[in-house]
Amino acid sequence: MTSLAPVLQSFFTDRLATQRRASPNTIAAYRDTFRLLLAYTVDTCGKPASRLDLSDLDAGRITGFLRYLEHDRHNTIRSRNARLAAIRSLFTYAALRCPEDAATIQRVLAIPASRTQHNIVCWLDDTEAAAFLTACDQDTGLADATTPCSPLPSKPGYASPN
Repeated sequence: MTSLAPVLQSFFTDRLATQRRASPNTIAAYRDTFRLLLAYTVDTCGKPASRLDLSDLDAGRITGFLRYLEHDRHNTIRSRNARLAAIRSLFTYAALRCPEDAATIQRVLAIPASRTQHNIVCWLDDTEAAAFLTACDQDTGLADATTPCSPLPSKPGYASPN
């Protein structure tokens, strides 16, 4: 059993800050993930955070945490997957440093990301495309002060109004 505290500390100081040169925003997002995970683990495991081992964060507990994020905290699938990415990053780092926990690490790394729904690309009909192009100033290429006019995807057989 490997104590979680030194692994987590070296992950932030050595891996993220020094080796990966992660941005402050990335470090803050990872920090928030592990704060939530530790609070969830303390609640479900009954151990104080200072006594947690890496083996306390097994695949079942991580899966329960991800379910908790979706159902109790109403996180989106993308937020859930971002939290899982942070957890995977920690466990990938720990794999080389904690060989005694290899089985737990392997099971956590095998947790799949949830699939997200992708929006369908919608096409403008002829009237909408013509109205959009008419709104663009032909000299500046702007629809207004902030919106550039870009080439429009078109349906087969659509002819430009110019």
